[in-house]
Amino acid sequence: MSHRAKYTPGPAAGARIQKEGDKWTLVLVRDLRHPPTKVWEAITDPEHLREWAPFDPDRNLATVGAVKLTTVGAPKEHVAESQVKRAEAPRLLEYGWGGNDMRWELEPLATGGTRLTLWHNIHRGFISMGAAGWHICFDVLDQLLAGEPLGRIVGPEAMKFDWQRLNVEYAKQFGVEPLNPPSAPRT
Repeated sequence: MSHRAKYTPGPAAGARIQKEGDKWTLVLVRDLRHPPTKVWEAITDPEHLREWAPFDPDRNLATVGAVKLTTVGAPKEHVAESQVKRAEAPRLLEYGWGGNDMRWELEPLATGGTRLTLWHNIHRGFISMGAAGWHICFDVLDQLLAGEPLGRIVGPEAMKFDWQRLNVEYAKQFGVEPLNPPSAPRT
């Protein structure tokens, strides 16, 4: 049985929401056992991003400036014209994606690892879906950094890996109704 076939995400954890008026922010925190420089490369280098992220950039994200992010796994291709606003290696990265602001912080841990925190402004209706998707992406990222790549798991492919369960669990934690994407089975 392949490494990917054995993968099952753990329970919904490491996420919270912040609300400021009508603005909702999904905050995800994951402790990784890898140093910040290695995590930085994985969140900025297009080759690494193609292994775990839900989008493909047209350039490295490690410098400020214009970038195009193409969503992967969506029913139809969506290219977002964006801007890397801050890139302070290996600790802070800010850019937009699909009209939503994203902020990545990397904090070194005493163990030699990294605390990765993502703030993702997202529409309230999609917050549990976003948490479920990022949960799986972060699992795939962690395995990639460990040298045991699973391959990107996004879009309809994520349905095969308990995405719907995570969506429901996060919705319950956040006190929102879980939405189902068009290709998801109804619960």
